This record gives sequence, structure tokens and C-alpha cells, in this order.
Amino acid sequence: MIPRYRTIVYATDLSDNAAHAFRHAVSLARSHEGVIHILHVLPEVESAVMNYVSTVIGPDQLADMELGHKDEVRRLIQQRLKQFAEDELKDHPEDLARVTEIHVRHGQAVGTILTLARELDADLIVMGTHGKGRLHYTFLGSVAEKVLHRAKRPVLAVPLLP
Repeated sequence: MIPRYRTIVYATDLSDNAAHAFRHAVSLARSHEGVIHILHVLPEVESAVMNYVSTVIGPDQLADMELGHKDEVRRLIQQRLKQFAEDELKDHPEDLARVTEIHVRHGQAVGTILTLARELDADLIVMGTHGKGRLHYTFLGSVAEKVLHRAKRPVLAVPLLP
């Protein structure tokens, strides 16, 4: 049976390569009558930093501040991703309906990408790579490599445009 890519997780770090990889996700979703879930992963703050801040302002105030901060950051990034999708699809507004949800999660990038793909029973993960030189091991360089090795489903790693 020929695979169909009906549920696509598009993971982005909002880098320069984001639009190029997104266009690949849209093309596949269009060809397979699929939907796209956009995912951006926010890294957790280092525990040493959190411990220090907790000793300065107190654990209760830190918890309140952290919760409010995470919600505000998540909201702003969701707005940015929505605008990104609208800008990229301005010539094909009908494809905007293919973006069914924008997910902004806190955590470790590789595990979070794989978890969402499993939760959605995604048919494909699409992500950009930086792919050369010292940038190879930045967010979607080393992350893409680790996702490729650990994923139990197909992954499309889109290299940076030359």
C-alpha cells in the first residue's frame, strides 16, 4: 500500500529555514488531502537558574511568575506562528485550513516532537535542518538528527536553502 500523509507534524524553531520546510509540509498535505499541526518547543529554564531565582524571590512568587510568563510566551508564539502561516499562504489562502492546530509546548525538543507525533498518530514529521558547519548542531540540526534516529514514523528533514 502506498503511504498517505494525512496528519503531518511540522516542527519549527522559527529560524530562517522555517518557511522552506513549511512549504514542503503544505505541499504534502495538499497532495495527500492532509492536515498540518504546527509545533514549536520552548526549552525549559535550567534548574540552577530556577533555584537561584527561587531563593531571591521565594518559591510561591516564582511559581506564580513562571505560570504567567509561560502562558504569555505561549500566546505570543502562537500568534507569531499563526501570522507566519498566513504570510506564507497568502497566495493560497485555501491551504490555511490545512493548519488545524498550533501547538506551543515547553520541554526538551526531541521528546516533545516525538510525543506530539505519537499523540496525534501522525503519518509524517516535517522539520528543517541547518545541516552544515557549526550550525549543524543547533536546534534543528542536532534535533533533526535525533528525531530521525528515534522516530517510529517517517521524518522529512528539509535542508537549509543554499
